[in-house]
Amino acid sequence: MSLANFTSFIREANFNWTDLLTGLTIGEFTFTSYLDYRQYNVLNKKNPPESLKGAIDDETFEKSQLYGREKLKFASFNKVFGLIQSLATIKYNLYAKFWNFSANLLAKSRFLPSSWNGIITHSVYFFAVYTLFGTLISLPFSYYNTFKIEGKFGFNKHTLKSWSLDKVKEIFISLVIGLPIVAIFFKIVDYYGESFPLYGGAVTIIIQLVLQTIVPNFITPLFFKYSKVEEGELRTKLENLASKIGFPLNNLYVIDGSSKSSHSNAFFSGLPWSKQIVLFDTLINHSTPDEITAVLAHELGHWKMNHIAKALAFNSVQLVFLFYLSAKFLYNDSLYREFGFSSVQPPIVGFFLFSYIFEPINCALTFGDRIFSRHNEYEADKFANDHGYKDSLIDALIKLDIQNLITIDADWLYSSYHHSHPILPERLSALGYLPKQILGKDK
Repeated sequence: MSLANFTSFIREANFNWTDLLTGLTIGEFTFTSYLDYRQYNVLNKKNPPESLKGAIDDETFEKSQLYGREKLKFASFNKVFGLIQSLATIKYNLYAKFWNFSANLLAKSRFLPSSWNGIITHSVYFFAVYTLFGTLISLPFSYYNTFKIEGKFGFNKHTLKSWSLDKVKEIFISLVIGLPIVAIFFKIVDYYGESFPLYGGAVTIIIQLVLQTIVPNFITPLFFKYSKVEEGELRTKLENLASKIGFPLNNLYVIDGSSKSSHSNAFFSGLPWSKQIVLFDTLINHSTPDEITAVLAHELGHWKMNHIAKALAFNSVQLVFLFYLSAKFLYNDSLYREFGFSSVQPPIVGFFLFSYIFEPINCALTFGDRIFSRHNEYEADKFANDHGYKDSLIDALIKLDIQNLITIDADWLYSSYHHSHPILPERLSALGYLPKQILGKDK
């Protein structure tokens, strides 16, 4: 069946959208649950992979396995709740109810000019209401993950006050940034109609580029305290590395990640001609200068080999493809009528409904995304290796996995779908690792 014939077929008035969306939702749940089942069996193993027996002791491996099981069980519970929520949304036309509720709010907003009472403003109100609702019902899950699971394994450093404050900030920021984006995007959809994919894709890409600059410079500092890396061995090594490969380093910062979690991280951000490197204090506290430099050599390898630009191009193609497919559904009368929209066809709701239809394609694309991402990770590791950081990178990778209790073994199918990075044995094998010591205890 050609795409044109398929489009004509789904426009038929008697097409059963409810059964289709229900079936696709259950199908996606079944598939990902099967992957979780496969991974849970791996997480019940008692001994680490042979290639890591000289690097990770049994006690550390057992603890990482337990942490992995706890996280996976919680994710599965979350998934069941999400399934119930999705099925209820489909069966009881909850999108129409949210649309009508937001219409009442809009009608009471007498401070708005009369020219602002159209479908674009209504879509903004709908997005705000739906976002707030989704955030509120997710709070108990976030609380449990932070204070029960992360707390149980010694990672959580939040107090109830700091956690609550961060949640308020997250809601505020998501609305301040999200609402204008919704208005701009659906203005484009409204103006160009079924021809919107190329224009909508271009604007979305521009927004992504702007956010890549805004988030680390203006949003992240709202949650973490920035300070400059002090003069000394570490700063000198990082500056020498940046100079050696031509990285346009403007500054080096450390943030107080330990105020919220004991997990470690590092990243770089900024404009093409002026960038900054940001280290979590937890990384500095538990790693040597050579290990940190090796980690940054890996990160800067992504920059040197244009992985970010390639990822943007890769994702842009997917985005335009997504918009192109969605355009075949956004103007389908039968789709809207079946879910409670008899007199209006808001594209924002069409996108939400289309997300159910797109799920099988998204599952397939996810495998491609993971292959692309893992290839880049191997290349970045090789970049660090080629610049003389092999041993330090190996030590850093082992230490980071131990300290963060990252699962070091995985079912191949689960990993192919979920892991954007190769697991530790795969990365070490690519680096030519030979076990030489036990690093299970933090020294």
